[in-house]
Amino acid sequence: MADSLLSYISLAMILFSIGLLGVISRKNIFIVYMSIELMLNAVNLIFISLGRYYESMEPQVISILIIAVAAAEAAVFLSLIVVLYRRKRSLDSDIFNILSQKSAS
Repeated sequence: MADSLLSYISLAMILFSIGLLGVISRKNIFIVYMSIELMLNAVNLIFISLGRYYESMEPQVISILIIAVAAAEAAVFLSLIVVLYRRKRSLDSDIFNILSQKSAS
């Protein structure tokens, strides 16, 4: 049982690393969003595997709550992507300075 726990945690660490690399290196805002979702799923995999190993339901309940929050976050983030695309006609994250405040001097 400990070998399978180690393999699940290793898989989750690899998935989290791929997601972190996608957030850091990519310019497309949609790719960045998908990388964030990959990182959330890696955390969920760790919670579920630990819950299975310790025969407890609490990590699985937390994982279901994370999935619910991720669904709400997906709706907000995808609508934000649509608005930003309509305004700039691009999904490149470097050109988005809409949310930055400029000093009134």
